[in-house]
Amino acid sequence: MKLYFASGNEHKKAELSRLLGGYELVIPKEEGLHFDPVEDGTSFIENATIKAEALYSIVHQPVIADDSGLMVKALGGAPGIHTARYGEEEAGRPLSSKEKYMLLLKSMEGVEDRSAVFATALCLILSDDRRFIIQETCEGSIATAPSGSNGFGYDPVFVIKDNGMICADLPEGEKDRYSHRGKAARLMRLLLDKEEGR
Repeated sequence: MKLYFASGNEHKKAELSRLLGGYELVIPKEEGLHFDPVEDGTSFIENATIKAEALYSIVHQPVIADDSGLMVKALGGAPGIHTARYGEEEAGRPLSSKEKYMLLLKSMEGVEDRSAVFATALCLILSDDRRFIIQETCEGSIATAPSGSNGFGYDPVFVIKDNGMICADLPEGEKDRYSHRGKAARLMRLLLDKEEGR
């Protein structure tokens, strides 16, 4: 089954392709499609649904969308649904991943409770009347300094609760066992396999 992935993020595409092994993922720009929906939902599920519906309305083929974010308890759940754009409004420009996680570390200076949760919502649309939504989480905490060179986004500063390791210090397969996207994608793959009669 070919799945259109409602994203322009190559890192997410590579990770989701690996997790959904056997399913071809295609992002809009690879087929010259203009895709830039306004993500104005109030939750990960709403934003994943907005992206999936927007792309499905263009291709009318099976579509999968992801919306993910980091929720830090001491910051009142921020950056949350604004994770991808964290700090950019104040800076007045796009920020690199490193700039974002260093800004996060600065905002956490002197904070004792560093607990945090990564969340991923996946929305799959197979036809006009058939859709599936899965949301999963990975509990952990914010490190005091970055570490590791694997992964992307906030992985260098997120400590996984279940193994005490920083995400970016783990090889891909090991990270997949614990990550929010890994958990959600495994469930989605079961659903897709059933759909395909595997």
